[in-house]
Amino acid sequence: MRASIRPPELGATKSSLQLWPTSALLSLKMEELYRWLLPVGSLQFINMRSRQHRCGVLVLLALLVTESFSTRIIGGQVVPRFSIKYQASLQSPRGHYCGATLVHPQWVVSAAHCWIPSSLMKVVLSEHNLEVDEGFEQVLNVSQIYMNNFKYWTFDNDIMLIKLSEPAQLNANVQPAALPDAATPPLSSDTCTVSGWGVTQIYSSYLSPVLRAVDVQIISNCRRYYYWGMITPNMLCAGSRLGGKDSCQGDSGGPLVCNGHFEGIVSWGIGCAHPYFPGVYTRIRNYVGWIEDIIKNK
Repeated sequence: MRASIRPPELGATKSSLQLWPTSALLSLKMEELYRWLLPVGSLQFINMRSRQHRCGVLVLLALLVTESFSTRIIGGQVVPRFSIKYQASLQSPRGHYCGATLVHPQWVVSAAHCWIPSSLMKVVLSEHNLEVDEGFEQVLNVSQIYMNNFKYWTFDNDIMLIKLSEPAQLNANVQPAALPDAATPPLSSDTCTVSGWGVTQIYSSYLSPVLRAVDVQIISNCRRYYYWGMITPNMLCAGSRLGGKDSCQGDSGGPLVCNGHFEGIVSWGIGCAHPYFPGVYTRIRNYVGWIEDIIKNK
């Protein structure tokens, strides 16, 4: 077995958050409540070159709390190899840190909070096992990154469009996701699939080495679950009303696909797989025109 490095513990704050007086969660420790789905945090990185686990920590003041950050698939299963053909892995020199979605041979979409300098970012397609070179991976450099007025403190407009240095080779393992269009029915209580290499257990700090996915349900009345003003029209929510199914640390930037269409980007949430707080996703439908315009003109 490979040696692993235990990441630092979360901050030892004992303060409580009491923002939802009508909720069953009247008082929770901060470290038990918040999980902002950022690209790095108190989790184990998997490095594609060295195959060693490395630890990275990013601490940032966000909204009301200082916390450790990152993202995961809870309650899901390992998917068959290359069955999610649009799934991409964003990798830094340390290894995988965010997911992304291929929408065009030379373009992928991820979350704006997954940004790092393009010179440090690689996009890997036809990826399944992060610990093994399977011989099918396409590792591509990044030439340009575009954002759309991302508001870091509210996570509004959490979308990033990445131009690859050269087109990906489309084949049996790699195909772009379908964007929703005017004829696509509106989302209601649809069952969708979210995928990624994030951690697989609540409070775990170890990425899944293999791609996983879980089915979640669109939560149409999401604003009632969150503090006033946190959910904007550019966001949608998905999860399970009973809890136990969610994206979380390591899945940031990855795809939420509903009825065959790319509908959401893993963005943020409070806790992981909690029945009171479904995962929050960037609403792709609000950005289709922007995506298509940049792809056409850039």
